Amino acid sequence: MNLRVYPPDGRVRVSVPRWMSGPAVRAFLVTKLPWIRNKRAKFQSQAHLAPLSYVDGEHHDVWGQRYVLAVQERHARPVVTLGHGTLTLHVRPGSDARKRAEVVGRWYRGLVHEAVQQWLPQWEARLDVQVQRVFVQQMKTRWGSCNTTRHTLRLNTELAKKPRKCLEYVLVHELVHLLEPSHNKRFFDLMDVHMPRWKDHQDVLHPSALNHDRQASTETA
Repeated sequence: MNLRVYPPDGRVRVSVPRWMSGPAVRAFLVTKLPWIRNKRAKFQSQAHLAPLSYVDGEHHDVWGQRYVLAVQERHARPVVTLGHGTLTLHVRPGSDARKRAEVVGRWYRGLVHEAVQQWLPQWEARLDVQVQRVFVQQMKTRWGSCNTTRHTLRLNTELAKKPRKCLEYVLVHELVHLLEPSHNKRFFDLMDVHMPRWKDHQDVLHPSALNHDRQASTETA
C-alpha cells in the first residue's frame, strides 16, 4: 500500500492492491491517522513561499549550499556560473523570469546528469544491474522513478539543490528496484546492505519542496 498526503490542503491518496479488502484498507488508515493529522497540521502551519523571480539578491540552492543570485545581461549565449557564495546568471537583455528559469533549469539538469554519469557505472557493477537510459526532468511528487521493464530511470532536476549524497541515495534506490520492484523487506534489506545510511538521506528529502514554485512537498508514508 502507498499512502500520500498532498499540499496545500492535506488531501490523502491511498494506492492498494486489487486483492486487498475494504476492511483491511480501513484498518491500515486507522493506524496512520496520527501520521496523517501531523502532516496536515504541518501544511496548514507552513507559510506560503513566493515563486522565484530570478532577480539579483535572490537565494538559490546548489548541492545543499545556498548562493546569492547575480544576474548579468549580455548579448551572448545564456550560461550559469558558480562562484564563492554567488550564482551568476548570464542572460540576454530583456530576458523575463520564465526564460531565466529555463536557463537555470537546464543548468541544474546538467549537474544531475554529470553526477549520475560518475556514479552509475560503479553502482551498476556493484548491484549487477544494467540501465538503458537515465532521464532528468522536473517531477512534482517524486524524487525518482524506475521502469523495471525498460530498465530506465527518471530523476528529479530538483535533486541538484540537495546535498550530493541525496542524489546518490535516490539513484541507488531506483537501481535496487531493478533487483526488487516492491518496497518489501527484501528491498529495504538490500538498501541496508549497500547504503547503510540511506535513511539519513531520505529524511533530508522528505520535507523538501519538490517543485519550482517552492510549495510544500508531498509526504509519503
